[in-house]
Amino acid sequence: MEPTALTTERLLVRPYVPADVPEVHAACQDPGIQRWIPVPVPYRRDDAEIFVTEKTPAGWQDDSEYNFAVRLKADGLGGEGPLGGEGLGGEGPLVAAVGLVPRGTDAHEIGYWAVAAHRGRGYTAEAVLAVARWAFTEAGCVRLVWRAGTGNTASRAVAEKAGFRIEGVARAGMEHRGTLRDCRVGALLPSDLGLPSRLPYLPTPEPAAVSAGS
Repeated sequence: MEPTALTTERLLVRPYVPADVPEVHAACQDPGIQRWIPVPVPYRRDDAEIFVTEKTPAGWQDDSEYNFAVRLKADGLGGEGPLGGEGLGGEGPLVAAVGLVPRGTDAHEIGYWAVAAHRGRGYTAEAVLAVARWAFTEAGCVRLVWRAGTGNTASRAVAEKAGFRIEGVARAGMEHRGTLRDCRVGALLPSDLGLPSRLPYLPTPEPAAVSAGS
């Protein structure tokens, strides 16, 4: 897949470039990210460099994963936090990250994290929606899956804000740091966003209403 940049009202959602390394490194020092996201701990500068300059380009090249840096537009209203706010030329600061992984021929799984200084402003959900639309219209996705540990209420809030329907809890549904954990699972379909699907979808009929006399 050719690396693709997306835009929203407030954000630039684009593949990583080497200049992103310092902010990725700083963001991943956050204990909240390290608790839920499978990043190396401790997270060193080398880890950020490998992710940005090696893993991300390789993922786009072999279609194994598509990683996006999420930055405010230069005129965004996000303000500055402890990580600084200057960003790159013509761009504001890094506010989040979104990743998309193909799972078979039809489904993709989405994951994300938010920079601590920029949480609570809806940036991550806005970026997730942009990536979801791209996945449905350009990447052949017909079902977008979200998973997160059952205690990760912030991730669930983002998923629900982006329109995901929570489908249940999968026992031992994800591995994190060598341990299987229960996780919540949700999904977003093209039809949820008013988009056509590459394959037809026949949902389960709603149960017939029981009449008062039955």
